[in-house]
Amino acid sequence: MVKRKSWFSHSPIETYDELFETIKHIHFESHKLCKTSFGKYLDNSGNIGIFCHYDFEFNFLKQIQQELVHPSENSDQKYFELKKPILIEEQDGIPETSYTHLYIRRPDPYRHQAGDIDFYLAQKEYKKLKQEMLQGKKVEGARIFERPDLDMIELHNPDIDVLAYVSTEEMTDKVKVKLSEHTKL
Repeated sequence: MVKRKSWFSHSPIETYDELFETIKHIHFESHKLCKTSFGKYLDNSGNIGIFCHYDFEFNFLKQIQQELVHPSENSDQKYFELKKPILIEEQDGIPETSYTHLYIRRPDPYRHQAGDIDFYLAQKEYKKLKQEMLQGKKVEGARIFERPDLDMIELHNPDIDVLAYVSTEEMTDKVKVKLSEHTKL
């Protein structure tokens, strides 16, 4: 099979192997974002999102998702629990991580990223960091995420094709279901 030519570094995903290579890419690049912003790696929530760029890719990945995750009767379910967690071993100081929940996002013409993961801080530490940022503190590669339904800090870099989010452990659990119409399932 000839791979389709695409502008995106990890899209379209057309095989299981490409899906798992993309997951590893998102994992390592997100950790780079975290280290740049905070000088350390934060705790990982176990959530990983794959961002589709083509309708056929989304349909293919939703089929794979059905094989990999436990079904849910909740029509607002966003992240689905994996039947078997995806373990990525420690490499170059980036800690071993087990991903337990998977999200496949519909194509969005305004987002070119391959995907995202969620990090978390203790409630008190997150609240302090967010307040400092609201008061003007600059954190390299970090900005307050401007969505009314999500209390998160977004990690970004124009040279890295993934995003990462930082919030509290409670919020990383809440995002597993659709919280508002801003979420496109």
